[in-house]
Amino acid sequence: MRIGVGSQNPVKVAAAEQALETLPGAVVESVRVDSGVPEQPRGLDQTVEGAENRARAAYQSGPYDLGIGIEGGVAELVADDYSLVMWAAVFDGSRFERAAGPSIRLPDRVALRVRDGEELGPVMNDEFDRDDVARSEGAIGVFTAGAVTRQSALESAVSGALGPFVSGQY
Repeated sequence: MRIGVGSQNPVKVAAAEQALETLPGAVVESVRVDSGVPEQPRGLDQTVEGAENRARAAYQSGPYDLGIGIEGGVAELVADDYSLVMWAAVFDGSRFERAAGPSIRLPDRVALRVRDGEELGPVMNDEFDRDDVARSEGAIGVFTAGAVTRQSALESAVSGALGPFVSGQY
């Protein structure tokens, strides 16, 4: 089974590979695609749309059996609190399945900058004196002191979106 992942971010590709580890013969390939949403998706709708767009574009760049899209964003889940959110979508040419990864409230100083229009990745690098947090532990890794990594969080989202395709329960 050939699977295209709509990203060249090594953390996203590794998350998809881990989620597919129990599927014999799965071959995962990274595919450069456009999310079709802003660099910093805002709100659940925009984040899910980005994941779906990536999954569709990856699938269509095939031939692939499945396309996987992963998108991280920020959303106001509770009034006046911004949270990091992550979604995965899987597309088989006719249907989408979607699942969320964990979300976590952003610290006030980060949330204020994001609310004012900055992108989370550069804010994280600046606030925590890091280089390219998005390609390593991710914001969730920083905010959980490593208890949850970006890869493990994205892996759970991908596993959930894959479930209907691989479990035989749907």
